[in-house]
Amino acid sequence: MTQQIHRVNTLAELSDRRPTYLALGSFDGVHLGHQAVLRQMMAEAQADGVRSAVLTFFPHPKRVLSGDHSRFYINTIDDRVELLLASGADMVIVHVFDNNVRMTRATDFVDQLVTNVDMRQIWGGNFAFGYRREGNIDFLRHEGAARGFEVRTVEAMATFEGALISSSRVRRGLDAGDFQDVNGCLGRRHALSGEVLRADQRGRTIGFPTANLGVWEELLLPTDGVYAAYGLLHGRRYAAAVNIGVRPTVNGRDRTVEAFLLDYDGEEFYGQTLRLEFEARIRPEQRFSGLDALRAQIARDVEQVRQTLPL
Repeated sequence: MTQQIHRVNTLAELSDRRPTYLALGSFDGVHLGHQAVLRQMMAEAQADGVRSAVLTFFPHPKRVLSGDHSRFYINTIDDRVELLLASGADMVIVHVFDNNVRMTRATDFVDQLVTNVDMRQIWGGNFAFGYRREGNIDFLRHEGAARGFEVRTVEAMATFEGALISSSRVRRGLDAGDFQDVNGCLGRRHALSGEVLRADQRGRTIGFPTANLGVWEELLLPTDGVYAAYGLLHGRRYAAAVNIGVRPTVNGRDRTVEAFLLDYDGEEFYGQTLRLEFEARIRPEQRFSGLDALRAQIARDVEQVRQTLPL
């Protein structure tokens, strides 16, 4: 029996060659617009008895071209792959994008897809890949006629509150802390995951012990503030008050993500993975006159989180 392959990190390692419909793009966030395109492609693949696959570029081409390494991504590449597979794709190809790929001629890239994947359809929006972005729609249609694959171009297919959904819109929502818009565009709560790190344990001294989350340095964080979120730990779900920012009352320098899990009475969980799913922004981050004022405000924040999150 052939082993089922779900994630491929290079086209060369793909040994299971069979007729495939392929969606190509960055898919950062895997928002409702992405999901609509994928559902359509997967339905046709299933009807035609072929494999459905997604090829996602990482790093994002814009990051390589600009040399920028600041916070940008909506999710980690592992989370992106998990979301794409959860959407129903048979296989996800994580294709590295670097200067070598940037200089690859579009003809050579298409040859890899046809040879290694047996691509019969390619799905996407405004195609422009390969050296000098020569792999445009006209090029692909010409190649497809000669090499036996079809080009399926799709426009934005999903809206939220009357406006088109895009990864850029999700990033703007995160920058504003607007989780009504972010979660509406994603079709789920936006999540951050990371290892719980040992920090200064200052929260314990004021009665609110927090988990300091180690977050990938290129992951885009919501704007500074206090948030109502769900914390998932050891298979259990807790309401959480989450602070993102520099903690101006006690630090003022280092930006952190800290979560206080309401009603958690278990052991310390340093080194464990904590997942935070965001519901709403409670307030902006602010500086207080001292620890007593900070403690009183956190108590009010916790009560607002209880009222915001049904459990």
